[in-house]
Amino acid sequence: MNWLDLSPAEWTAVHLSLKVAFWAMLASLPFGILFALLLARGRFWGHALLNGLVHLPLVLPPVVTGFVLLLVFGRRAPVGAFLADHFGIVFSFRWTGAALASAVMAFPLMVRAIRLSIEAVDRRLEVAAGTLGAHPVWVFVTVTLPLVMPGIIAGMVIAFAKAMGEFGATITFVSNIPGETQTLAAAIYTFTQVPGGDAGALRLTLVSVVIAMAALLVSELMARSVSRRIAAG
Repeated sequence: MNWLDLSPAEWTAVHLSLKVAFWAMLASLPFGILFALLLARGRFWGHALLNGLVHLPLVLPPVVTGFVLLLVFGRRAPVGAFLADHFGIVFSFRWTGAALASAVMAFPLMVRAIRLSIEAVDRRLEVAAGTLGAHPVWVFVTVTLPLVMPGIIAGMVIAFAKAMGEFGATITFVSNIPGETQTLAAAIYTFTQVPGGDAGALRLTLVSVVIAMAALLVSELMARSVSRRIAAG
């Protein structure tokens, strides 16, 4: 069996990982832009505290993050029970929970990439647009946002890649259920725990490397395209 000859269960893990990573990235993107803007431009009491909270998942053990998510969003937890009873949204032991855990773990990396891009923007361009009568929101949409787009793309790719490889928080929060919450990382771990599972683990490892490299390549091409458009404009 070659490394491309994946079993149906392995293909399911690949598809689930792509779905989880995509929705984790997409759901965290607007919050990532908002918090990056607050941290880059905001001058308020509690700025250091907010910065620490945003980056907390980077320094906490992933298992701790997963356990906290279980305490907050578990089926019997206050927030989890409210969402389930009133909106039918269930996170614990579902693929949606895997996406939530992955988003939380990837969020600091996304915010950092976007924040650095915002801090690199020449504020004189925004001031010039403001002196012409443009509303601050319109200035952000038409001036700031295009300039920070390479950073946003980088943040999205970093978040996607982190979500693809997330393991500790995910397995703690939603367990390792084949077909429902078993992502690539969890499937690789499962293969390493059974006799003769090395071949399966190697196949999925190679798939993970290919997906990560493809994401980085697409990110680089998109960032260059955006940069060329900004320079031409």
